[in-house]
Amino acid sequence: MHAKSKAQQKAAGAALAAKRGEQKKSDLVGASKDMYESMTEDELEELASTKRKSLPEKASKS
Repeated sequence: MHAKSKAQQKAAGAALAAKRGEQKKSDLVGASKDMYESMTEDELEELASTKRKSLPEKASKS
């Protein structure tokens, strides 16, 4: 699964940093906190590694 927006990619990166111990879990808020709790490190890495160039800032609501 690839990130659908730059915001999602950024949140996944923050959650991944917390999973790896590079950032405090208590610093996470919103989507990144939810991602931390519900996704594995591998899933977060896949989302966070999505190339940002072609992504919109935020995903459109569907």
